[in-house]
Amino acid sequence: MIRVALVDDHTLFRNGLKMLLSTHTDVEVVLESGSGEEFLAQVERVQPDVVFMDYAMPGMSGAQTTERALRLCPEMKIISLTMFADNAYYSQMVASGAKGFLLKDSEFDEVVEAVETVAAGGSYFNESLLQSLSQSLRLTGNGAADSIAEADRLSEREIEILVGICRGESTQEIADRLYISKRTVDKHRANILEKSGCKNTASLVVYAIRHGLVEV
Repeated sequence: MIRVALVDDHTLFRNGLKMLLSTHTDVEVVLESGSGEEFLAQVERVQPDVVFMDYAMPGMSGAQTTERALRLCPEMKIISLTMFADNAYYSQMVASGAKGFLLKDSEFDEVVEAVETVAAGGSYFNESLLQSLSQSLRLTGNGAADSIAEADRLSEREIEILVGICRGESTQEIADRLYISKRTVDKHRANILEKSGCKNTASLVVYAIRHGLVEV
């Protein structure tokens, strides 16, 4: 059973999402909060596995709430909810520790997929959000990144390939851009996945933003 919390200042939206989630046998809504402050006052007592976090709320923002909540419950997984996303939103929520990103008008099957994915330790992006974000990613100006630990883990070539993967470039497109073979790209990709512990493009995007390897 995946224990879920809902944090959103719109009661009607919370009720609708709770009703939908109640139809899934492996999900239980254990906490509802109308603000970040209210959620933080209860989270340690309830200890949810996954949290749907509204990004734009009166008072404490979704990013601020996420950061403080994860200090209290580090194992908790946060899925950020928004109606309209901008680039600053991604950076703030990733930096705060969010693992998933969904539009509020997402289909229910996608909501369940997001819950199951982040509960299992992965990262999740709504497909349209991921496509939009991928187009705006670029390598940070410092090249091999000033994130010392990650610069040590990934080579400059691997970081260049990581950016291409996050942008949605195909293996052939990356190979052509860097003047290397597809086989070499595949080898680097395998190394990147192993070093980062990521399993899919959504995880790689979160990883790259969090460690300052790319900027939005």
